[in-house]
Amino acid sequence: MKFGKYLIDKYIEILIVIFGYIIILMMLFAFKVPSQVIIGITIILIISCFGVILIGYIKRRKFYNNLINNVDKLDKKYLVLEMLNEPSFYDGKIFYQVLYEINKSMNENVKQYEISLIDFKEYIELWIHEIKLPISSLTLMNHNQKNKLYKRYEEQIRKIDSYVDQILYFVRSENAEKDYLIKETNLKKIINNVAMKNKDDLLANNISLNVEVNDEMVLTDSKWLEFIINQIISNSIKYTRDDVDSIIKLKTEEHSKQIDLHIYDNGIGIPAKDIKRVFEKTFTGENGRNRSKTTGMGLYIVKRLCEKLGHKIVVKSVQNEYTDVIISFSKNDFYKIKN
Repeated sequence: MKFGKYLIDKYIEILIVIFGYIIILMMLFAFKVPSQVIIGITIILIISCFGVILIGYIKRRKFYNNLINNVDKLDKKYLVLEMLNEPSFYDGKIFYQVLYEINKSMNENVKQYEISLIDFKEYIELWIHEIKLPISSLTLMNHNQKNKLYKRYEEQIRKIDSYVDQILYFVRSENAEKDYLIKETNLKKIINNVAMKNKDDLLANNISLNVEVNDEMVLTDSKWLEFIINQIISNSIKYTRDDVDSIIKLKTEEHSKQIDLHIYDNGIGIPAKDIKRVFEKTFTGENGRNRSKTTGMGLYIVKRLCEKLGHKIVVKSVQNEYTDVIISFSKNDFYKIKN
């Protein structure tokens, strides 16, 4: 808050004071008041007026500068009221009260929105669990049928099941910290579960699955990680090449501060221009347009869940050669000591 601009804002009040002083001065001259008295009155009036303006400026400067600084520092600007003290000057009190009412109204609206969002999330999760029952039933019904027609049905059922899983984990990722439990988990066991889930697709597409993973223990949530790895394996199956024997290889590399899980395939790879955007929401890229219909949500959800779990994920790829997805699990010595 600048003093010069504050004075400009007070120019009407200053003009009124000057006009009043001129009238008083004319009266003093009319009554032939001695010049020493006139000078004394003038000095007192100037000091008084300047003092009133200066005190008003100092009060407002402290409050408004504090307001501006806090707004600049805060990421969530609407929390600025929590950082302010109620000012002592009247117009500041009015402004503070208005801010309070606005903040209160916003909090009430946000609360209503959160309640409706929670209700919707709970409904979607309930619906997903209900829809999975007939999907599981259809899978079992088709399991004993060996002809090609039923194989095609089974393939479509697996796709439906995969898309339903995507919805479930996307909804849960909004408040993932309430839905997962971080603990030491056997990485090989999770990979075996994913392999069993995809065995039919792997056999149907003549893909060799090589697992070079020992009994490494990582800090994660097993269900979340199983979904993440399954999404990556599904992409590897989807984007195979016709001119090579298809391979998907999973292996671990242990470092001083982390364990890296590599999920490698020798498929069609990712074009260089798309590699930086593979984790973007709804991004399908050149492969998605040319090879198959895709939502572009799989890797977006995978990236989001990895961030919630505290895992790093990167993708390295060369078009028509390979794709290597690397998930990094941090080591936590404090957790091991405490447990």
